[in-house]
Formats: sequence, structure tokens, C-alpha cells
Amino acid sequence: MAPPAGDKAKFTSGSTMRHVVVMTMTGSIGLVAIFAVDALNLFYISLLGQAELAAAIGYAGTLMFFTISAAIGLTIATGAMVSRALGAGNRAEAARRGGAAMLFMAVVTTVISVSAWLLIPQLLGLIGAQGETKALADSFLRIVFPSIPVMALGMCTTGILRGVGDARRAMYVTLAGGAAAAVLDPLLIFGLDLGLQGAAISTVLSRIVLLAVGLHGAVVVHKLIARPDIAVLREAMRPFFNIGGPAVMTQLATPVGNAYVTAQIASFGDGAVAGWAIIGRLIPVAFGVIFSLSGAVGPILGQNYGAKLYHRLFETMRDALIFTTIYVLVIWGLLALSSGLVADVFRAEGEARELVVFFCLFAAASFLFNGALFVANAAFNNLGFALYSTVLNWGRSTLGVIPFVWLGAQWYGAIGVIAGWALGAVVFGVAAVFACFRVIASIEQRDRRDHDDNLPSPPPTAQSPFSTGKAATLG
Repeated sequence: MAPPAGDKAKFTSGSTMRHVVVMTMTGSIGLVAIFAVDALNLFYISLLGQAELAAAIGYAGTLMFFTISAAIGLTIATGAMVSRALGAGNRAEAARRGGAAMLFMAVVTTVISVSAWLLIPQLLGLIGAQGETKALADSFLRIVFPSIPVMALGMCTTGILRGVGDARRAMYVTLAGGAAAAVLDPLLIFGLDLGLQGAAISTVLSRIVLLAVGLHGAVVVHKLIARPDIAVLREAMRPFFNIGGPAVMTQLATPVGNAYVTAQIASFGDGAVAGWAIIGRLIPVAFGVIFSLSGAVGPILGQNYGAKLYHRLFETMRDALIFTTIYVLVIWGLLALSSGLVADVFRAEGEARELVVFFCLFAAASFLFNGALFVANAAFNNLGFALYSTVLNWGRSTLGVIPFVWLGAQWYGAIGVIAGWALGAVVFGVAAVFACFRVIASIEQRDRRDHDDNLPSPPPTAQSPFSTGKAATLG
């Protein structure tokens, strides 16, 4: 079967805003579907009427966030390598890089899976889980953690599909996983009366579906996963981990910050932890489009960088930030208007309800700055400046979390924790955008200077086009 005609570098022409919107919205449908099912999962657990179960899901979710974040970082590397090769017009190289990325992903996440499974009690203890709640979270993670490589490989296929610009099939991958979970959750939790274990089994099975659909798109449709030999692996290892290493460190910063928030929240009891768990499920449903935007922008930047179309790098970033601002303002308004209804849906009471309502009214606005940071990170990771995203994300998750959250907890209790977590985003969101545009400008200047240095000297009677002040067209 021949690969689709659309395997060319489709993002190097046409409206950058259109590419941003199409890639983001198609990617977000599947992503939000998974997060919505995750929220529905928590809703089902809340119907069982045991407060410890909701808190256990909150603790388990915090640890699962670490493993998912590592997979996201390596998926970013996959998309960057594939999109750059396609942007340079080398499809065979893109397929070889896709195959190498899948193997690297499998090895790394298997190590993570085994290590995490062995350390579940210690990890839960670090974030404040105790007693029956800790035992319940442990039983959930014992089932889910072995499926980490399955989930990660499925995510890796979405990186390949986004790298080639097939946002529709990348959407199908995550949408299929979400649909499987939506069907299996009530069947296993209530139909077979498996409760929390049913939710864990549903998670594993939905990840298998996700991988199967992803492999069909990347292997059967696009043929962008070629079996790598030793030479290819050796050649691909350095760029993969040069991008993936800092990208993983960048992604891990967020769950580290969230783990600190969880530990602070735990001191206010299971009610507060349950409220934080609801917020943790609400965020990706409400702002999954922004999470998807950071993944969508990467291939657009990668292809245009490979083609040396620097003006389109500026345009892509500008359009992504405009999109972020409009989207967050709309969602924040909707959450503020429906804050009480959101709390009612999850049957939140007491302190849990106060936290959910406070998030909807005030803290949700922080995604204006979180979103800017996400988009800037995508640019850094795909343009060869991954260390910048690492520094900024860790700054956000340490200096932008720990002092704010600690002070908030001392002054205003659990609500102060949420307020501190939100306020820390402002400085780092603004700094990330400023640094991003400086980086793009420096790339253009560097590459143009290298281009000039490699030009033969013009004859005395000829005039160099670079002496006229006109911009040369590269690529």
C-alpha cells in the first residue's frame, strides 16, 4: 500500500493559523476524550460512596502523571525527528527514525514500569498517602503500572502521525483509547462489581486499544516505522535523546510540582485531597485543547525549521499564542459561570467543594500563562533549545510552586495552596514567551550568517545579493 500523498511537508505552505487550529482541534478531540473518560472514572468511583476511594484515585493519578509525562517527553522527540526529516524531503530517513524511536521508547518505559512497580509503597508514602487510602491506591497501581510501555508506544505512534501532519489519525488513536475506556469503565466497575480494580483493568485494556490503532496508522497507512538496524540506532540515538532527555526532564517538572501540591493538600485531610483529585481531572478536560496545542505546534515548527522558512516560525508562535489567549478566556468564563454545577456533578462536599469552586472562579485563569509556557516549550524542544524548556518548566514547578504554595497553605489553608499554585505561573509564562521569540530570531541570524560564510566570493564586477539589504530566500 502506497503512503498517502499528504506525506509531503504540508506545514511549509498555507496559513499557519489554519495549521495551528486544525492540528490542535483534531488532536484535542481524542486527548480530551481520554481525560473526559478519566473524569468519568472518578465520577463512577464517587458513586460507590467511599471517600477514601476518591482520595486513592487522586494519589494514584499523581504518580501516573509522572509516567505519562516521561512518555510525552519521548513522544516530543519522536515527532521532532520525523517532522524534521520530512521537512528536509527525506521520507526514508523519517521512517528509519520512526522505527528507532519506537524501540527507544519501549526500552526506556519498560525500565520505568518495573522500577515504579517495585517502589509503589514508597512513592505513595512520599506524597502523603496513608492507611486505607494508601492500600487502595497501591492495589490500583499494581494493575496499571505494568501497562506503561503499552501506553507509551501508543503515544509514540501519535508523535509519528503528527510529525507527518496526519492530525486526523493521531486523533483516532487517542479517541479509540478513550472510547474503549468509556465502554469498559461502567461494565467492570458496576457490571462485574470490581470497583477500583475494575477501573484499573479498564485503563490497561484501553491502552492496548490505543496502541493497536496507532500502529495501524503509523505502520500500515504511512509506513513510517521501519525496522532499525544497529547503524540506524546508533545514528538516531543521539538526536533522539538530545531532544527527548531534556523534554522528559521538562515534562517531569509538572508532576513534581503537583506532587508537592498534593503533599501540602494531604495535611488538610482526605476531603481536601478529594477536591484536588477533582481539579486534577477537571484541568485536562477543560484545558486539554491547550495541552494538545503544545503537541500540535511542534511538527509545524519542525517542518518549517527543516525547510528553513524562518518567517513561518514567527507566524506559528504568534498564532499559537493568540489561539491560547482566546481559548483560555472562553473556558475560564464558562467554568466561573458553572462552578457550583461542576462541584455538584462530582458530589463534592465541604472542603472539597470549596476547592473546586475556587479553582473555577479564580485559579483557572492561570492557564493564560501555563498555556504560553506550554507553547514556548514546544518551540524550544523542536528548534534545538530543549534545555531552555527544561530550565523554565523546572523553575515554574519549583520557584513558581514551592514558596507560593507553602505561603498559601500557612495563610489560607487548602484554598491558599491552590491559589499559590496558580499565581506561580505568571512570571514563568511571560519569561517563556520572551525567550522563545529571542531564540527564533537567533536561529535565523545564525543560519543566515553560516549561509553567507559558505557562499563563494563574487567577482569584482558582481554585486552580492547580501550587500543590498534584501533578505535572501533560504531553503
